[in-house]
Amino acid sequence: MEKEMSLQAGNSPQGGKVRVRFAPSPTGPLHIGGVRTALYNYLFAKKHGGDFILRIEDTDQNRYVEGAENYIIDTLNWCGIPFDEGVGKEKGYGPYRQSERKHLYKNYADALIASGNAYYAFDTADALEKHRADHEDKGKTFIYNHHNRQKLDNSLTISKANLEDRLSSGEEYVIRFKSNSNDTMIVHDIIRGEIAIDTSVLDDKVLFKSDGMPTYHLANIVDDHLMEITHVIRGEEWLPSLPLHFQLYEAFGWEKPQFAHLPLLMKPQGKGKLSKRDGDKMGFPVFPLEWRTDEGEIYKGYRETGYLPEAVINMLALLGWNPGTEQEIFSLEQLVDAFELERVHKSGAKFDPDKAKWFQNYYLQQQPNAFLAKEFKKLLDKKHITTSLDLEVVVALIKERATFVTDFWEQSSFLFKAPIAYDEKAVNKSWNVETDKVMQALVIILKEAKPFNEAHISEKVKGWITDAGIGFGRVMQPLRLALVGEMKGPDVFSIMALLGKEESIQRIENALKRLG
Repeated sequence: MEKEMSLQAGNSPQGGKVRVRFAPSPTGPLHIGGVRTALYNYLFAKKHGGDFILRIEDTDQNRYVEGAENYIIDTLNWCGIPFDEGVGKEKGYGPYRQSERKHLYKNYADALIASGNAYYAFDTADALEKHRADHEDKGKTFIYNHHNRQKLDNSLTISKANLEDRLSSGEEYVIRFKSNSNDTMIVHDIIRGEIAIDTSVLDDKVLFKSDGMPTYHLANIVDDHLMEITHVIRGEEWLPSLPLHFQLYEAFGWEKPQFAHLPLLMKPQGKGKLSKRDGDKMGFPVFPLEWRTDEGEIYKGYRETGYLPEAVINMLALLGWNPGTEQEIFSLEQLVDAFELERVHKSGAKFDPDKAKWFQNYYLQQQPNAFLAKEFKKLLDKKHITTSLDLEVVVALIKERATFVTDFWEQSSFLFKAPIAYDEKAVNKSWNVETDKVMQALVIILKEAKPFNEAHISEKVKGWITDAGIGFGRVMQPLRLALVGEMKGPDVFSIMALLGKEESIQRIENALKRLG
């Protein structure tokens, strides 16, 4: 049941359970900066045994994008930070879409008018534009506030009878907040400390639009109050709105939540906010999941690029927060335990694509080989490649050099297709007139090797090299070239054990025919 609307102090949100909310607008794909905001809310809630709530702020229907809401939910689930309460998870504070709550907001706007904290404004767009132009001509900036509100077309300047006539006639209006004047307001932010604000420069923001919908400011405050939000953790782009939100809480007589404004995610160069264009230019995703527009444009996602959610979460957590130690690798449980809003930075955090890959490489190494083998098989299936090789063994050999599962193919393609060409530089360096005799002798050794496993092959070949006094480089380099086609790959004895005796010998003989 809705909390009763009142201008008197409501129940203290700080007195009970911690409740935080992530409140994105469904206007397109969720930026990773938004994911970090969700993550910090999640970590704070779990640290304090509280609830993490998802609220969809869709009051701006002109910017609504089909599919964006599901994208947000899918993102939180993929990242492993699902919401406790929200769309589809009703817990008695819904609805959780603002568009479904619009019947609530007018009453609150009316209550502000009744208390003298807001007023009706009938100024047309043309009239306001003329005021702006006039101010610009005089080198000034037009601000609708205490300086001029008594000279403009609003309920502060007309009679009560005139007001009632205009309202009953259906004339369009907006409801503006009557901001304080000539006052210094002190607001507190968990991250930024005390902030002093000169209220004389604040404008009288529109709270309720002529189309019957609230603006973000009114809906946001009302919803946070009704949903008993105790801590508002959001991006620093909302910091300029903090004075208005403080004043709204005071006008309603409600206890304020605690506020924390997170630093921006910056471009890799450090100047400016991280954008899709930066990702396009430098080849990294700025969205968690792939997004396709109606026009057919595709935005890359971390998931589709091959990142593991654990890597993305660990990377994002440290973009703007410092645990106070040298530790960089954190499980989600460790992040919950260590996270403190007081250790979030004030300044912007520079995004580092290479560091993101570093985290991905680490978490890839931690994955069970059975899981990685299944993922690799999906890749092989797409390439229409069938194999009898044990993919778990293959993955164990190559994953150390890989960052993504897609790297597995580059690291191991030679295991599935015998080389038909050989790296020219490697040939010139490792294959000479004596190599044919060495490789022919090696073939004899391999034919006699039983069992044909890594340990036994290694012992036989190394023993033969030592006894013959040949030199390891004269054998191992051309052997790798014959097996792989170039100077890369894991241990040659591991390669041969995987390929088997027949295939290994066949590859050496092929190299003898082509290079001898």
